[in-house]
Amino acid sequence: MIVEPVISGVVAKTSHPEGCKKAVDDQIAYVKSASPIKNGPKRVLILGASSGFGLAARIALTFGGADADTIGVSFERGPSEKGIGTAGWYNNIYFKQRAQQADRRAINIVGDAFSQDVREQVIEAIETYFEGEVDLVIYSLATGVRPKPNGEFWRSAIKPIGEAVSGSTINLETQAWEDTLLEPASDEEIEGTLKVMGGEDWESWIDTLVNSDSVANGFKTVALSYVGPEITHPIYLDGTLGRAKVDLHQTSHALNLELSNFDGNAYAAVCKALVTKASVFIPGLSPYLLALYKTMKEQGTHEECIEQMQRLFATKLYGQEKVPLDGERLIRMDDWELTPEVQDKVKQRLSEMNQDNFKQIGDFEGFQRSFLNLNGFGFDGIDYSQPQDVEALKRLKP
Repeated sequence: MIVEPVISGVVAKTSHPEGCKKAVDDQIAYVKSASPIKNGPKRVLILGASSGFGLAARIALTFGGADADTIGVSFERGPSEKGIGTAGWYNNIYFKQRAQQADRRAINIVGDAFSQDVREQVIEAIETYFEGEVDLVIYSLATGVRPKPNGEFWRSAIKPIGEAVSGSTINLETQAWEDTLLEPASDEEIEGTLKVMGGEDWESWIDTLVNSDSVANGFKTVALSYVGPEITHPIYLDGTLGRAKVDLHQTSHALNLELSNFDGNAYAAVCKALVTKASVFIPGLSPYLLALYKTMKEQGTHEECIEQMQRLFATKLYGQEKVPLDGERLIRMDDWELTPEVQDKVKQRLSEMNQDNFKQIGDFEGFQRSFLNLNGFGFDGIDYSQPQDVEALKRLKP
């Protein structure tokens, strides 16, 4: 079958296997050419490993100097009569192929990271492949639901708290600017977002690993987060998402105390705003991303997920005596995004941007390409008119 990009609103319904392979290979090529990670971890668990920051972290740690073996947990879907499967499914497969060619272990566990079954699989994999211990855990789960013990679900909501907020978003299906008014979240929605995106599950995972004697001396764990500039605070930091992120940051402090027993540390790393499968859902963030991409590309400081993760491990978390932290004990990977030079120019562009000129004022082309790349589309050198052999794809296993 010939696979074309099918987009519904801001959701990609298809993925391109060859494009996903190209995406993995391009990221590997970048980290091999970048400043290397020195004294990095050797046995790494990534929760949320199949796309975006989680995949980039896995590639950086395997190919960017640390030569790490990895266990990656993700919830993905392969090809079937229902469709070609998700990009993350193919990312897992092609990453594993490349890792094995480099004589590195890459264990893929496909399932719900919130489930007890997946935790048991992870503990077993650590025992089997990592001699019972991990050096680093990356927490990078991006999901909208988390099961409750009673079989029901907590559901996250991207909403303001207290009062309604207006915002604009870019519909990637229609390439149109859409204005929205977001009503304030209910108490139930605030709690649901906290349960899904806060620090409780991260802390529970680390407790599980500690209780099973699966953490090495000097163990580290990092949760990937976002805060954003003042201009996005009404919908982000001051809303349900921000409250969950604050909880995540507070969890890092509690875990850091707990891990002192192992000479270990826990951190939250605040990343740069990027086009990810999660970020395109956030009303008000798309125009900011258009302005930010154009500004940082002009200034030569733009980073995608892979550049962010390589810099995190090479210049912040490993290779120096002390991890650089801000006053709230956060690793700031958004340091280049939040410089006055960048933010002043972004604010100027946003003040001029509207539904008629957003493609010219901002970097719409880059925004769209980044989104397509997440799903294996938009790469040079791929003949997208060539049919994909679905039966052969079904034989590939993560």
